[in-house]
Amino acid sequence: MQTFTIHIRDHHSGNEYSVPVPADHYILESIEQQGVRLPFACRNGACTTCAVRVLSGELHQPEAMGLSQELQKQGYALLCVSYPQSDLVVETQDEDEVYELQFGRYFGKGKVRAGLPLDEE
Repeated sequence: MQTFTIHIRDHHSGNEYSVPVPADHYILESIEQQGVRLPFACRNGACTTCAVRVLSGELHQPEAMGLSQELQKQGYALLCVSYPQSDLVVETQDEDEVYELQFGRYFGKGKVRAGLPLDEE
């Protein structure tokens, strides 16, 4: 099986890591097995805790339901459900910022009640 080098810039700690990851393994799981600890929560591709920005390279994330196609096209990925398809350079992101990019348009207008923001009722 082909193996790719994943270079991770962890903006939380300021550390950088380079680790080999087989093409048929999730990136997060593989790097953890090599002693690298990065933020994660659900491990199911449903939240934004393990979000990264892909600076170079290609990956495949068919189960990343926590990121819209629009954000994926902008280079965001979830390491918990991503497979490398080339050598990669990625940078961890602030979970709240990615969550806001993903869901802010829904919650930016106030509390939702009966499908409408309170200020529209």
